[in-house]
Formats: sequence, structure tokens, C-alpha cells
Amino acid sequence: MQGNGGQIVTHRVITMLGRQEMDYLDKLGKDALFTTGHKLSYNDILRGLIDFAMEAGISGEKIDSAKGFKEKLSRQLSRLEIKKGGN
Repeated sequence: MQGNGGQIVTHRVITMLGRQEMDYLDKLGKDALFTTGHKLSYNDILRGLIDFAMEAGISGEKIDSAKGFKEKLSRQLSRLEIKKGGN
């Protein structure tokens, strides 16, 4: 989101994650560090997931839970893989 003068406006987001989810985020960041020399922050990971969902056209319609969102992401990913394989 851009504000006046073309500056990017950012907002703080607070989330509650379980240990398994935190461990996974830590592993993603460390895997990136060991393979590229750059550790992904939680912010980088979340931003990437949001960008993917936006570019894939995921909306909140008919989603009533985290499980429902995961299922919608999975269906969309399958469609994108089919399209990619068909080219």
C-alpha cells in the first residue's frame, strides 16, 4: 500500500502461532540461510505467502476457517500446476 508521496505504508501484524508452526518458520529461514546466505525473516515468509495468494487470485469468499483457507490454497496450487504442465 502506498501513501502520500509514494511512500510505502506498513502495518504491524501480531499473530499467535504454536510451537510446531514457529519451528517450521525457523526451519524455512535457516534453510534459506544455508542455501543462499540470506536468512528469511518471519516477515519475509509471511509477505511471500500473501503475495502468492494475491497473485493466485485467492479470495476470502466461502472460507470460514484456517482449514478452509488451506484447502482453497491447495486447490488453487493444483490448478496452477496443471496449467503449468499443460504449456
